[in-house]
Amino acid sequence: MTLIKSISGIRGTIGGECGNNLTPIDIVKFTTAYSRFMQQKNGNKRICVVVGRDARLSGKMVENIIEGTLLGCGVDVINVGLCTTPGTEMAVITHKADGGIIITASHNPKQWNALKLLNEKGEFLNDAEGRAVLALAEDDECQFPTIDNIGKVVLREDFNATHIKQVLNLKMVDVEAVRARRFKVVVDAVNSVGGVVIPQLLEEMGCEVVKLNCEPTGEFAHNPEPLPQNLTEISEVIVKERADLGIVVDPDVDRLAFVSEDGSMFVEEYTLVAVADYILSQCGGNTVSNLSSSRALADVTASHGGSYAASAVGEVNVVAKMKEVGAVIGGEGNGGVIYPELHYGRDALVGTALFLTYLAKRGLTMTELRATYPAYFASKNKIELTPSIDVDNVLREMKARYATEKVNDTDGVKIDFAQSWVHLRKSNTEPIIRIYTEAKSMDEAEALAQKFIAEIKEICNL
Repeated sequence: MTLIKSISGIRGTIGGECGNNLTPIDIVKFTTAYSRFMQQKNGNKRICVVVGRDARLSGKMVENIIEGTLLGCGVDVINVGLCTTPGTEMAVITHKADGGIIITASHNPKQWNALKLLNEKGEFLNDAEGRAVLALAEDDECQFPTIDNIGKVVLREDFNATHIKQVLNLKMVDVEAVRARRFKVVVDAVNSVGGVVIPQLLEEMGCEVVKLNCEPTGEFAHNPEPLPQNLTEISEVIVKERADLGIVVDPDVDRLAFVSEDGSMFVEEYTLVAVADYILSQCGGNTVSNLSSSRALADVTASHGGSYAASAVGEVNVVAKMKEVGAVIGGEGNGGVIYPELHYGRDALVGTALFLTYLAKRGLTMTELRATYPAYFASKNKIELTPSIDVDNVLREMKARYATEKVNDTDGVKIDFAQSWVHLRKSNTEPIIRIYTEAKSMDEAEALAQKFIAEIKEICNL
């Protein structure tokens, strides 16, 4: 059981000891700190905050505590209930709220939940703001408003339909082109909010939808991270149904993976690559992804005459770099697509609509489209952290060992070789060291990963 306080929010397992897990007391503590920070940021005027959640088993309980705490802090609330992460972000923008709290632990298993904290732009707090919230959480000198100044719930609404409409109204989304292709799509939404939203989006685009794990019960049908080893069921259903493709989202619908018509993985790294290929073919421009993402995006960007830049891992870091270089499309290799024309947030709905538009316009099958991109293979591994592992020492040692190679220590240590790379970093969302590698074949990528895992264990005497 653990509690992680990072740039990705306040994340922990439900139940257990206060201060070491996401208990009701911890939820109140960090919600109060966020309220105080946002009030101070806004000159102590009355503020309004949007609250939304995924379908996790603990979601309603956490939502009730957060809403009550906000009201007790004198904060007005717009509650959008069961809503995707990008939908909650869009609700902040649409309602011109002062901030937002998303209740989701994204791809983590069902015992986890988290508070993801937003600013008035519907974007995650930056590192300095996050640190300020954490500092306030340790300050016991709180002053709460009296009865005449407590907050009010100013609106309860289902925002999902509005979000879908906003996506379909985008200039680069061609609903009629998609409708003409009459795609048959299998959707695996791991029994969370995506099971409500993604089928509705697809049906409005004229697709025939086969639902798999689309009841928002919070009882995840499989490991909720959309990795190939977790997606065997949808592969079988696609072939059986003779579907054109499969769509997989994580519990809060900010990550997006596709499966091809033959049941093979399109590979989540190539979600952003394909969407970027479409956007760049229409308007050109620059792109951004994080250091753990595939080289394929840089290759595709160069083919369209644009410039590629890499950021530290974490959506807030990608967004900052996108704004810095004026990127027209960006995101993360974990299937996170950020399209600034709508908002600066990973959004599986936007990714789906843009991807299907491109697939329809190209007139290709999934496997044919995938074959048009450079072939890279990624291996994603991790080592569970124990008290004996000094991550900083591991990274320093690795940087020293490979000093003659191209090394980037912006976020952990990334070592670029001629035909491959490895990225080592401590996770923001789990107590692990991530070891990501990429090469021209899966055997090479996995061999590189095992080489570095062995070196880490050697350094740590494991």
